Amino acid sequence: MTERLLQYIWQMQFFNKAGLVTTNNEPLQIIFPGNYNNNQGPDFLETKIKIGNTILVGNAELHIKSSDWKNHKHSPDRHYKNVIIHVVWDDDVPVKNLPTLVLQNRVSKLLFDKYRDLMENKDFIPCQNRIAGIDGLLWQSWKERLLIERLQRKSEEIFIHLTKTNNHWEEVLWWMIAGNFGGKVNKECFEDIAKSISINILAKHKKNIQQLEALLLGQAGILNDDFEEAYPKLLYREYEFCKSKYNLREIKIPVSSLRMRPSSFPAVRLAQLAMLIHCSLHLFSKIKESNSLKETRKLLDVTANDYWHYHYVIGELSSYKPKHVGAQMVDNIFINTIIPVLFAYGQYHNEQLYKDRAVRWMEEIKAEENLITKKWSEMDVANKTAFDSQSLIELRNRYCLKRKCLDCVIGHTLLKKTTS
Repeated sequence: MTERLLQYIWQMQFFNKAGLVTTNNEPLQIIFPGNYNNNQGPDFLETKIKIGNTILVGNAELHIKSSDWKNHKHSPDRHYKNVIIHVVWDDDVPVKNLPTLVLQNRVSKLLFDKYRDLMENKDFIPCQNRIAGIDGLLWQSWKERLLIERLQRKSEEIFIHLTKTNNHWEEVLWWMIAGNFGGKVNKECFEDIAKSISINILAKHKKNIQQLEALLLGQAGILNDDFEEAYPKLLYREYEFCKSKYNLREIKIPVSSLRMRPSSFPAVRLAQLAMLIHCSLHLFSKIKESNSLKETRKLLDVTANDYWHYHYVIGELSSYKPKHVGAQMVDNIFINTIIPVLFAYGQYHNEQLYKDRAVRWMEEIKAEENLITKKWSEMDVANKTAFDSQSLIELRNRYCLKRKCLDCVIGHTLLKKTTS
């Protein structure tokens, strides 16, 4: 028995309620178990019970052993003054003047067996062999909740950026898009580059693609070699001028090309990022104003300038290939940056319009394909759009891996079957 399982049993009333009595042998009726409390204080708030002929409304506190009441020093704590029922598994040390209910002999052994199986299962997800019969509508509603949870959690991270930029949404988007262009390997490095060059500085050089490239590549430390080609030398001169003018300091985290496809090399991504700045003005404002995903996607339809048609690494000639930001990259930017920022904006300003649009755009984007989503697909769980893939990633990482089956709609449904 764990305290969380005991809370779950009480919350769902998964125990035999026939002939309920307190430890003082007083007849007990549970009218409402209360609302589960994640914050400080009793486990359940607004509980309603009837002891004898008296109806009581207050809070419920749960413990494995009744002695935990004293061990946790609840008596002098004002948060526990309104506790009307003490629900325990083992009444080892009775608490005086506090109605107590013992559940040890009222819970199905089958429930324990199912719960233990979930906790000890080493498969991709704890309930991997049991989810085949889960209703599609249940999956859909649970996925929606998971997606909202994921976007709300990302919003909290975005709000931290917002405080650092004095509520400058364009700057926040710039930081996050830059990190997105860096991919998993260079995310932190690219974010530091973005933070080292404000959106206002970039706006002053917006019309000059060479200066934008010089700023980004220079801050990344990519222009420090002795080059033979004229173009890298030009970028170096431009960077030295801007570096002195704006008192810039190169970032400390070096860029990496380790085990990376040439199309994702840092110099290529930075050149594409420079072209995005060159082609866009007030990007976040345009995103807010657009109701069409198709039209908004065009804002990211950029190709690095002509020099990069023949280069993956600056100063090293390669065969001709335009460095276009591909559809998969655009999807990735929308899923991981634009949509979360749009949702966060709606959350921050309490405007449902933007939150609804963020969810709708997730439904219009193709599902991500990775190790996690492939596993879900193998279990015949629908994964057709980013709405699906994002919610399933959230489910695996935030619930399944942490064995939070008691907080999962699917886990609850499977456990409920044992009490039917």
